[in-house]
Amino acid sequence: MTALQLNADIYRNLGIIAEDETMLDKVAKYVRRLAKQMTEDPTYMSKEEFFARVDEAREEIRQGKCISFTDKAEMNAWLNK
Repeated sequence: MTALQLNADIYRNLGIIAEDETMLDKVAKYVRRLAKQMTEDPTYMSKEEFFARVDEAREEIRQGKCISFTDKAEMNAWLNK
């Protein structure tokens, strides 16, 4: 399911429970808990941070600051050092 489809599904279901304050409160608490998990996750990064890291990696590759392998055996030898 795409992000657009997921958003539509979430809003459709919110519309169903919109008049039940107890249910909306439960949803709000759950969403806050999910959001908190994301911000506490050390691997989480914004789109801007992600693309900045990609740009940095591309620049390092352009400057030759990278490791490349010609085959799987060469890579495994390097990993097993």
